[in-house]
Amino acid sequence: MNKSELIEIIAAEADITKVAAEKALSAVTGAVVKTVSKGGTVALIGFGTFKSSKRAARIGRNPQTGKELKIAATTVPRFTPGAGFKAAVAGKKAAKKK
Repeated sequence: MNKSELIEIIAAEADITKVAAEKALSAVTGAVVKTVSKGGTVALIGFGTFKSSKRAARIGRNPQTGKELKIAATTVPRFTPGAGFKAAVAGKKAAKKK
């Protein structure tokens, strides 16, 4: 599925226009990117959590020559799926909390 297909589904499910659905999707993705880039966390219960993670510097290897090279430390985005999302992908019902 690509962005335009997702916009069509959002528009149909929410009974709104495609233009409004695109604005809503852009607002959500923009908010997630902005928050995570500032080091924050976005938790969508049942879906998952977006956060940033630091990756340490390390030594890599050029696969063609075998020569070692330094890979710099960096910050990368991480997504951890929620229980409901994991269960849906596995084809199971999500466990209910007691």
